Amino acid sequence: MSAATDPATGPASGTGTGPAAGAAAVKDPAAVKDPAAVKEPAAPSATARAGSGNRLGRWLGNGAVQALLVVVGLVWITPLAGLLLSSLRSAQDNASSGWWTALAGPGQLSFDNYTELLGNAGITQAFWNTVLISVPATALVIVLAALAGYAFAWLDFPGRDWIFLLVVALLVVPVQVGLLPVAKLFGQLGLFGTIPGVMLFHVAYGLPFAIFLLRNYFADIPREMLEAARMDGGSEWRIFTRLVLPVGRPAIASLAIFQFLWVWNDMLVALLFADSSSQPLTVALQSQVRQFGSNIDVLAPGAFLSLIVPVVVFFAFQRHFVQGVMAGSVK
Repeated sequence: MSAATDPATGPASGTGTGPAAGAAAVKDPAAVKDPAAVKEPAAPSATARAGSGNRLGRWLGNGAVQALLVVVGLVWITPLAGLLLSSLRSAQDNASSGWWTALAGPGQLSFDNYTELLGNAGITQAFWNTVLISVPATALVIVLAALAGYAFAWLDFPGRDWIFLLVVALLVVPVQVGLLPVAKLFGQLGLFGTIPGVMLFHVAYGLPFAIFLLRNYFADIPREMLEAARMDGGSEWRIFTRLVLPVGRPAIASLAIFQFLWVWNDMLVALLFADSSSQPLTVALQSQVRQFGSNIDVLAPGAFLSLIVPVVVFFAFQRHFVQGVMAGSVK
């Protein structure tokens, strides 16, 4: 009994059996005096297998994501490629075969359609009308929304929260609700059927979302930065132009892209508020369809010309756009 219960003599004599002997063996200092011997079983190999599995999973995940993005990119770029090839083919070739036949016979491609398009006074005037509508509408929305966003975020004035709540409420008002009342108002002001009238409509309906976006972005700027600038003697205008605008450049660039694309591709507002002398390119192309049916030699180059400008603008501001999206997702 003493051999089984004595932790010093039981394991050495070999006569101890049962749970008591097992407990004595675990409690024996000699059995646990080497910590490395206790931690040795399979820990490094398991860690190595887990690490290699994680690396393999990350590699497979990245490869699958990249393959999916390539497929999505090809799907999205196929109509653009078809439109480009159709715009470079004659009306007879487009009527007799599909645009993909130009890949095997590039000799049928030419810039004659674009030469005729640029010689069409109505189409070229509509293109410049689109520029005169889109650029000022985008610039005014950015300037006014940046000023209002800074005021709602960092300036104290009576009724600030209620006014901002009203701006947020305007986000749910659809464009179709204001078409007839604004058309009547523009008719009384002499703006109906003019480029400034179309531009002002886009500015009015673009401001609520723009103010909401920039106000939330400016509100995340650390208060310490603004207080330090005020302590250094900076005025509100200087703080806004030298500190807030550079910090908010990603959000402003994202807003500029969205506003420009919305105005450039709009047809509903322009169809109602513009006349024949102020109609943008979308309305001019729609009138070509109504008058000449399948006039593909005019429609294809005109549609590609209308499409390529937003694509160029997007890629020009792509870096700022991605920064704005990522910043918004993190915040």
